[in-house]
Amino acid sequence: MEEDFMAMAEDDVRTVAFIKSYLPQEVKEKFTDDDLFYFIDLLADYYVESGLLDAEPDDEGFVDIDTEAIAEALAKRAKKEKYGDFRPEDLIWVVQGELEFGEEED
Repeated sequence: MEEDFMAMAEDDVRTVAFIKSYLPQEVKEKFTDDDLFYFIDLLADYYVESGLLDAEPDDEGFVDIDTEAIAEALAKRAKKEKYGDFRPEDLIWVVQGELEFGEEED
C-alpha cells in the first residue's frame, strides 16, 4: 500500500511539472505548485463523479471531453471550498495540461 501511495505521489509530481511547462507564462504566474496539486486532485474527483471514466468512446475511439465545463466546475468547487477564486479561463489550461500529460503517459 505504501508503494502505491509513493507511486501516486511521484505521478502527481510529474503531472505538476508537466502542467507548469504547458502553461503560458501569463497563466503560470497565477498558480503555485500547491494550487496545481490541489487542482489535479479535484480533476481526479471530477472524472470519477462525472462518470467520464466510464464514458463509451465514439467510433473513432475518442471520448468527448468538455474542458470548458470541467474548468468551470473546478473554479466553482475551489470557491465553494474557500480555496480561492480562480478564473475558468485560466483553469482550462490546467485541465488541458493534465489531459496532455495523460496522453503522453499512455
